[in-house]
This record gives sequence, C-alpha cells and structure tokens, in this order.
Amino acid sequence: MTALESTNPKDRAAWGRLDDMARELRHRELRDIFAAEPDRGPAWTLEAAGLRVDFSKQRVTHDVMEALLDLAREQGVLERRDAMFAGQHINVTEDRSVLHTALRLPPASGALIVDGVDVADEVHGVLGRMASFADRVRSGEWQGATGKRIRNVINIGIGGSDLGPAMAYIALQYYSDRSMTFQFVSNVDPTDISEAIRGLDPAETLFIVASKTFGTQETLTNAKAARAWIVEALGEGAVERHFVAVSTNADRVAAFGIDTANMFGFWDWVGGRYSMDSAIGLSTMVAIGPDNFANMLAGFHAMDEHFRHADASVNIPLRMGLTAVWNRDFLDIPTNAVLPYAQYLARFPAYLQQLTMESNGKSVRLDGARVDYNTGAIYWGEPGTNGQHSFYQLLHQGTEVVSCDFILFAQALEPVFDMQDMLAANALAQAAVLAFGRTADEVRAEGVPDDLVPHKVMPGNRPSTFILAARLDPHALGALVALYEHSVFVQGAIWGIDSFDQWGVELGKSMANSILPDLQDADRPLDRDSSTDALIRAYQAMHATVRPDAG
Repeated sequence: MTALESTNPKDRAAWGRLDDMARELRHRELRDIFAAEPDRGPAWTLEAAGLRVDFSKQRVTHDVMEALLDLAREQGVLERRDAMFAGQHINVTEDRSVLHTALRLPPASGALIVDGVDVADEVHGVLGRMASFADRVRSGEWQGATGKRIRNVINIGIGGSDLGPAMAYIALQYYSDRSMTFQFVSNVDPTDISEAIRGLDPAETLFIVASKTFGTQETLTNAKAARAWIVEALGEGAVERHFVAVSTNADRVAAFGIDTANMFGFWDWVGGRYSMDSAIGLSTMVAIGPDNFANMLAGFHAMDEHFRHADASVNIPLRMGLTAVWNRDFLDIPTNAVLPYAQYLARFPAYLQQLTMESNGKSVRLDGARVDYNTGAIYWGEPGTNGQHSFYQLLHQGTEVVSCDFILFAQALEPVFDMQDMLAANALAQAAVLAFGRTADEVRAEGVPDDLVPHKVMPGNRPSTFILAARLDPHALGALVALYEHSVFVQGAIWGIDSFDQWGVELGKSMANSILPDLQDADRPLDRDSSTDALIRAYQAMHATVRPDAG
C-alpha cells in the first residue's frame, strides 16, 4: 500500500478488533475505568505547543488506543501525513497539493520546492507585503480618498474567507487596535452589508474583498454594494483607496477598480477552510499587527512540527483524530460539541463546523467507492457558561450521547474579581459530571424523596476531551486551530476519503444561478418539481407586495 491509495478501513484487521472491543466497552463505565487506573488523569494527558490535552475522560482503554494506532499504521496515516508535508498531490479529485502547513513556515526554514516552485519563498513574499500594508493602515499612512485615516475595516468574503478571519479577530480582539473597528460581511442577505456600513463614514472605511477567483457570487454581490456606497459618497476615483483584494484573478480585480498593486494572492493548494493564516487573514493582521500575526503563525508551526515528528504514542493530533474515529464508528456517537470556556472563542465552534464537516462530510472514498461506515461527525457548540443554561440538559440526561471538547485558559485577559476561577470551576465540573454522573444511591444520600430520585440521576459515561492552555494569545490560537486541522486529517486518512475537496457545495450553487432568472421574471415558464415551482410563484407574489417601510 502507498500513502495515496484508497483503502477500506473495514478490511483491516484492527477494525475487527476494535469492533469487538466496542461491544465489550459498551458495558463499562468511566467510573470503573478510572477505578482500575488510579493515575489515569495524568497518564492520558499530553502536552505540546503550549496546549495540555487530557484524553482521560474518553471511553478509551490502552488496548483500544493500541488497536487504533494499529489501524492508523495499516491505513498509512503517517505516510499520508508525510506526503502532505512534502507537497504531494494528496487532494486526488482536484490533483492538488495540500500545503496549508507551508503558510506558517518560519522565514529561516529554507526552500520548499513543489511542482518546480519554491513555495516557502512565495509565502514569505506575500506575508511581507501584507505586513507592509497592515503597518501603513495602522499608522495612518494609508489614507482614504479625502485624506482621512482609515478607522473602519470591513472584510467581505464567505466560507473560509469569512469564518477564519472573523473567528480570529474575535478570538484575538484583546490584542487589536481599539481605535479601529472591524466587521465581516458574508451573507448575500442585503441586511448583512447594510448593517455593516450603517453609521460609518465612507471616507474612513476600507473594504478587503476576499475571493480567490474574484467571482464568488455572494462576495461579489456584497462588494458591488459596498462599491456603490463608496462611489455615491466619494466618487468613482475613490475606489482604489477604499478597496483592496485578496485574490488570484488580476483581470477581474482591475476591472472592479482595485489597483492590482493592492492585490494579495494565495494558491490553489490552500483550501478556503485552511486559509486563515494566508492572505485571507489580512484583516486579522491589520487588527492585531504583523508581530502578533507572526506569533499566531508560530503557534500553528509548533503544532505542525509536533504532528510531523512526535512519536505516535504521544502525538496529540493523531490521538485526537483516532479518538474521533472511535467515537463515530465504534461507539456510534454522531455529534461533537465544542465548548470553549472563553467568550473570545464565540465563533470557534462555527469555524470548526466548516473545517470538520466540509472536510469529512463525505460518503465516497478516494477510489470512488461508497463508504459503508460512518464518516464526519456533526460539530456544534457554544461558549461556556452560556451553553450550561441552554443545551447542557441534553448533554447530561438526553437519550443521545454527545462527545465534548472543553477548552479553558488559566489566565484571564481581563481579570475581574475571581471570575476566571468561577469560569474554570464550571468547566471542570461539567466535564466531571458528564464523565461520572450521579447514581441513584448518591441522590438518595442527599435526602431526595424517592419519587424524585430517577429525575436527578445523571447517567454519566459521556466522553470528553479537555484542552487547557495558559492564556488565549495568538500563539495559543494558532496551535489550537492546527490541532483541529490535523485531527481532521487523521480522521479522513483513516476513512480513506479526500478531506480537501468540497464537491458537495457545488450543485446547490449552480442550481441557485439557474433559479435566479426564474425569480426575476414572472412570465418565465417553470418546469421544475412542483414544490420548487410553487415556492417560486409564492415568492414572486410576496416580493411584489408593497409594504410600509419598516426602517
């Protein structure tokens, strides 16, 4: 087997062993597993790149982990990892390299030649141009058409061109220039762009339009609306002072009116959901400054190096990915809740939704055969402690078991009284209760009446991983994102799927383009399914109805 062959993991000997182990483990409680391993907490905790990751509350034994590692060996996961870092075309359906790891190579790392091009040199060239531009905007040297300083930056993108920068800005807002405002527009719903520009001075506003082809429908529609707003206020000649582009299509960028000297490029070996540390992160760099952006890249690289070189027995992304496969395929757990006990990580679960579900939401293997096992779990979540007063009831006592990732930082960036200790106490308590629950005898011992005892029992045995770091700084964010990137890679490699294409999003987009003229012409004959045709006619009738202005 080579690293790029498509294989069915169910054909592997380790898969059968894991099936047997799962049947046995379904009858074992985490309480019993901990009782048999008094030092399980420290023994199942690994550290790298400033992150301490505790896997002890996962329903995994040493025998299970050894079988999972055997499955990884039989599936060629580590060989496939090495092929990725070397720039081989492991994105088979698009015949591309997968080199997001090159985006965070240190300047002194040397050349990385892929398809005859020094990728490292190109990456550092773009980063240098980004840093120069960011410094000019932050210092006030870059001015708008009227000579005013830029005080508002609006990133226009969608998917990875929005989720990554928006998540990173909010996560690192503590480090941002507070004399400036940053907003992110993605939705083609006209209220998104309208609310973003409401109350702003066009003369102080800069738009970053992020689209690889400069043809993404939602992004270009929003960009045209922003352009019209600038032109109406400042004139046609103002466009080149109030717009820059992150793109590879110089002709379309120039046609829009943006000076191609202010176009920042990236490459087809960077998937959108892996691009927040490329030029797509220009808004992040303007917000936090080039030095903090470099620290974030260093965090990414530290986790890359750990994943690339650490022994399999202590490799955190490998173990995290294998644990995810174990939960999905052998314990039949369909969803994973991401629970950051950090308000700055409010958008992190949404960011991971794209990273994980667009990557591994696949039902076809690399060889074109349909899978007959579960692939990508559903990722969702909300910051603690908010979620505790929302959906944690289901986590603790619902009929569906949900695996959980807790994320906590020991130091508050904004210390107030003992609030960080209170936050930490909640995170630690929730993970413990999910794991160990509360028995009927324990409930009775608290003096609870017999008729209420069943209602207050917590079944426990709900698996979780606990990620702890000192503080949420740029390095920690980079390491955290890279951890999940590589965990996603491991899962996809085990399942024999291509984690780096996204054909599933294409058909709906193309059909939307064909429906648009139907919506705009009431006399156009319709010949779709009866539901879609009826909805089109109903929309046209409602759309044409005159209503009082609600604004």
